Amino acid sequence: MMDAPLEYLGQILLVASVWVLPVLIAITFHEAAHGYVAWRLGDPTAKSLGRVTFNPLKHVDPVGTILLPGLLLLLRAPFLFGYAKPVPVNFSRLGNPRRDMVFVAAAGPGANIILAFLAALMLHLVPVLPETVAYWTAENLQNAIWLNLVLAVFNMLPIPPLDGGRVAVGILPYELAIRLARLERAGLAMVIGLLFLIPFGLAQFGINFPITEWLILAPVEYLAHGILSLSGVI
Repeated sequence: MMDAPLEYLGQILLVASVWVLPVLIAITFHEAAHGYVAWRLGDPTAKSLGRVTFNPLKHVDPVGTILLPGLLLLLRAPFLFGYAKPVPVNFSRLGNPRRDMVFVAAAGPGANIILAFLAALMLHLVPVLPETVAYWTAENLQNAIWLNLVLAVFNMLPIPPLDGGRVAVGILPYELAIRLARLERAGLAMVIGLLFLIPFGLAQFGINFPITEWLILAPVEYLAHGILSLSGVI
């Protein structure tokens, strides 16, 4: 009677073990990259608060780093992602606030793409590892590629307060940039509605609206194929 629950618990722990490191590394490097670039461009806010660091404890958010990925994992969501505590940036202290905001915002997704490429390169080491750890290592690396690319693509959606929204505010003509910047307070609710609530509501009426596949999964698959090809994995 107890074997089934214990076996199920063991499966959950195994799955969690191949996601914990990719999640922590992805969000830590993402946030640290924002803080580092802001610091180098003139704003020491994140640096003074100890956020320019690869220590995950400085970046962990209980909801975004632990509860949300765990819930998505248990619900077998089509993709897994999380977030950390946002790194504080005082854009007025940057040397060229509007231009430098683009570099600061793009640094996080850029770090995730670099991590995905490094994880792909490390897949070449799997065949020489002992069999007992080869599978676990391969799963971690494959999850790291997928997760980092999902974070990069999701964060580059051109809606504030996502990184892509801030990049767009920095490069659009001034009048359009001001209008887009005004969406920041409602931006996250718009993203949740667009990606989750609207498709769920339409599905109740038998209407398929796979916007997550269009905006996130399709670009992720395209990037993953390019990274795996460039790294020589395929």
